[in-house]
Amino acid sequence: MIDIDKPELSLLRHFDLTGLVLMALFLGCLQYALQEGPRWDWFSDNTIFAAVVVSSIASAFFFWRVLTYHQPIVDLRVFTNRNFTLGSFYTFVVGTGMYGTTYLVPLFLAQVRGFSSLQIGETVVVTGLAQLAMSPISPLLARKMDLRLMLSIGIGLFAVAMYLTAGLTNQAGFVELLVPQVLRGMALMMCYIPANLIALSSVPQDKLKNAAGLYNLTRDLGGAIALATIGTVMNNRLHFHWNRLIEDINPARPAVQHFLDMQAGRLDPLVPGDTGRAAVKLLANLVQREALVLTYNDAIMLLGSLFVAALFLMPLVRRPRATPVSPGH
Repeated sequence: MIDIDKPELSLLRHFDLTGLVLMALFLGCLQYALQEGPRWDWFSDNTIFAAVVVSSIASAFFFWRVLTYHQPIVDLRVFTNRNFTLGSFYTFVVGTGMYGTTYLVPLFLAQVRGFSSLQIGETVVVTGLAQLAMSPISPLLARKMDLRLMLSIGIGLFAVAMYLTAGLTNQAGFVELLVPQVLRGMALMMCYIPANLIALSSVPQDKLKNAAGLYNLTRDLGGAIALATIGTVMNNRLHFHWNRLIEDINPARPAVQHFLDMQAGRLDPLVPGDTGRAAVKLLANLVQREALVLTYNDAIMLLGSLFVAALFLMPLVRRPRATPVSPGH
C-alpha cells in the first residue's frame, strides 16, 4: 500500500506482447522440462521432448526479439555490466545451493532414516534459525566489510558446510547435521546482501527495475537447474553404487552366508514360509540403503564443488558501491 512509484502508462503504447509470449514459452517449457525430466527419463518421454523443442525454438526468437525491438519486454544488455553479470552468477550459485540442500536433506532423512514429517522439520529448522540469528548481523557486516570479502566468506562457509554434510551415514540425524546446517544458514545470509549489491549497485537507476527482475530470475533458474541436475545425478550414481556394492554380495562368501543364516534364523518364528528369501530381501534393502547414502553424499559434494569453483571468479568482481539496494525478494 506504500506509494513508492507511479506507473508509466505511455509504455503500453509499444508494449512488447510478442516478446512476452516468447518469454513465457521459453521459460515455461524450460521450467517444466527441468522439473519433470528426471522423473520421466528425459527425452524418452514425448512431452518432455516437445517441451525442450518448444523452449529451444522460443528462446531463439525471444533473444532475437529483445535484442532488436526498441522497447523489449526485458533488456538483456544489462548483462554487459561486468558486476551485474558476476553478481547474477553468484545468486545463481546461491540458488542452486539453497534449493538443492532444501531438497536433499529432508529427502535423505525420509528415505534413509525413515523420519516423519515432524522429525524432518525439527531437524532442518536449524538452518532457518541460523539465518534468523544472522539477519540483523549481515547488514552490519555489509557496511563494515569489503563486499567481495563478505561474499567470499559466505561462499566458502557454504562449501565447508557441504563438505561436512557429505559425511552422511545411515545413522546421521539431528546431532550430525547440527553444525553443517548452522554453517549453511550463516553462509546464505553472508551471500544474499553482497551478491545483491555487487549485481545492482553499478546499474544505472533507469535500468534498475529491469535488472532486478533478471537478477531474481537467475536465482530461481539456479534452483530449477539444480533440482533437475540433482535428480539425474542421483539416478545415475544410485545405479553405480548399487552395482559396485552387489559385486561383493556373493552368497558363496562365508560372511554373506553367515549373515543370511543369522537373519533366516531370526525371521523363522516371525515370517512363515521361505525365510531364506526374506533374508535375501532384507540384505537387498540394506544394500539399497547404503547405495542411497553414498548417492546423497555424491550429490552434496557436487553442490559444494560448485561453490568452490565460484570462489575462483571473485578476483574479476570490481569493488561495488555499498549502497543498499533491494531487488524485491
